[in-house]
Amino acid sequence: MNSPILEPSLYTVKAVLILDNDGDRLYAKYYDDTYPTVKEQKAFEKNIFNKTHRTDSEIALLEGLTVVYKSNIDLFFYVIGSSHENELMLMAVLNCLFDSLSQMLRKNVERRALLENMEGLFLAVDEIVDGGVILESDPQQVVHRVALRGDDVPLTEQTVTQVLQSAKEQIKWSLLR
Repeated sequence: MNSPILEPSLYTVKAVLILDNDGDRLYAKYYDDTYPTVKEQKAFEKNIFNKTHRTDSEIALLEGLTVVYKSNIDLFFYVIGSSHENELMLMAVLNCLFDSLSQMLRKNVERRALLENMEGLFLAVDEIVDGGVILESDPQQVVHRVALRGDDVPLTEQTVTQVLQSAKEQIKWSLLR
């Protein structure tokens, strides 16, 4: 029996996840409908965390998907692609995200610093991957673009505390959906 020939596709990334050291979601962006509901996404995230949080390897095959991951202090970073995806491409995305955050957070890549800089995380992921298509793998470029985009946002009369509170509320509601 012949295996079907897979057409090359630019849509390499199915999801980018960041979980804390309890396996709870801090950030999740899914680029297709492999897991269409939040319930299915959270079940997948628990499964992926349970399989990877005690291992030192960087690649796993889970539920027919290729998962590359990295942990740091109290965070777990995941980039997910299909089972036939090139692990090196997925690893380039993972390393770019981690190195970008490391620069943006001044090497303090841990839960509290990340939660205080969620806007930067959102902008960085958007610079690296768009709709599942890899746009950038150079952390220097990502940090530079995030800085430019961050400067464009006029904060009018809002204080930093108000802006952060608003962002936290939006994140809380998006996670509860």
